[in-house]
Amino acid sequence: MKKVLLDPQSYGNSLSNWLKANGGDGLEKALSNPQNILPTIEAAGLRGLGGSGFPTFKKWQFVCEQKPNPDKYLICNGNEDEPGTFKDAFLLTNTPHQVIEGALITALANQINKIIFYINPDQKHSIENMRCAIEQWQKNEFYAQIEQSLETSIWMQVLESSGHYIGGEETAAIEWVEGKFPFPRGKPPFPAVSGVHDCPTLINNIETLANVSHIIRKGAKWYQSLGRGASAGNKLYCLSGDVLNPGVYELPMGTPLSELIYTHGGGMLLSKKLKAVFTGGVSSTILTPKDLDVPLDFDSVHKRGSSLGTGAMIVVSEGTGIVKRVTEYVNFYAHSSCGQCPPCKTGTFYVSQLLNKIDTGRASRVDLDSLINLSKILPGSGRCHLIDGAMKIVDSSLYHFNEEYRSSLIS
Repeated sequence: MKKVLLDPQSYGNSLSNWLKANGGDGLEKALSNPQNILPTIEAAGLRGLGGSGFPTFKKWQFVCEQKPNPDKYLICNGNEDEPGTFKDAFLLTNTPHQVIEGALITALANQINKIIFYINPDQKHSIENMRCAIEQWQKNEFYAQIEQSLETSIWMQVLESSGHYIGGEETAAIEWVEGKFPFPRGKPPFPAVSGVHDCPTLINNIETLANVSHIIRKGAKWYQSLGRGASAGNKLYCLSGDVLNPGVYELPMGTPLSELIYTHGGGMLLSKKLKAVFTGGVSSTILTPKDLDVPLDFDSVHKRGSSLGTGAMIVVSEGTGIVKRVTEYVNFYAHSSCGQCPPCKTGTFYVSQLLNKIDTGRASRVDLDSLINLSKILPGSGRCHLIDGAMKIVDSSLYHFNEEYRSSLIS
């Protein structure tokens, strides 16, 4: 991994080593002028790095405007259950103090007194490291200073998520925190107004929070200068699939797809040609070799009809069946549907059945027509975006690789 922020090997999981390596400087600066935190985040152009790319300051502003009822919550979302996405687990395991400091500064900016680190139960090392790191912070003098600034006691805990894919949706996370099954809620009300136990609640992705202390420490202009073109900051890109060097790469936002694959990823396995890239995990659309020049930032990828999402890039080489890959991913969605919305539950199941028939050479033209129709009518039929993600990848694969679908049909 190319490291641009503080090197995790220089401090490990020790808070004292983190503070010696300039950790804590951002928090100290935030404590000296809490009112300047939000304007700095706005000027920096930090966006949500869990998939949406929504401006962070706007999300914070909604929570800032609310009065405690009687509390305010911050859910640090590390559910991360989508195939091809593993950046948050890397941060939680290797840089827990970076994440915690970012969360504490966020709490100061939004007058939040309850912080929950919401982590996938499969990430055992992340959970263990975060619990150990929280204990260290609670014994540090910074903790008392934050409580003095907030004029209330502050509470942090690690909570294992349900482990369901749907558990990463923000209102589903709220339901789980309240001790319920993680069914997504209808909106409004939005979490900023009525979240955990009807209190104002902010949900931020782990990677988003990891950037906060550095922005406050070094300033908005520094963060802006890290990106390429009109982009700001760095991004963690999860590279997997048919590349020589898969892994997590921290690179400037706006790094071209070709550079990620061929320079940092070492190129294609067995020197094969690139066939496709599933962007943003498996809940987005497909890029093809003609898109190798695209800068990997939210706006540029969107202009190509796709989405940066979490920054996960799953690379597929020539010789690999796209229908088979899409079938595997939609099977995942069908299994992950919570069942609350009938169009999603039955829709993903039926689409999964159709794809399995096509992939195994048992489908007719009628089956393919059914798949095409479902990809057009199912999006938007659920409370959350699970069905949208499943249909988006189907629709995109049909657009780019229609002939591959047709060649699998019974003649």
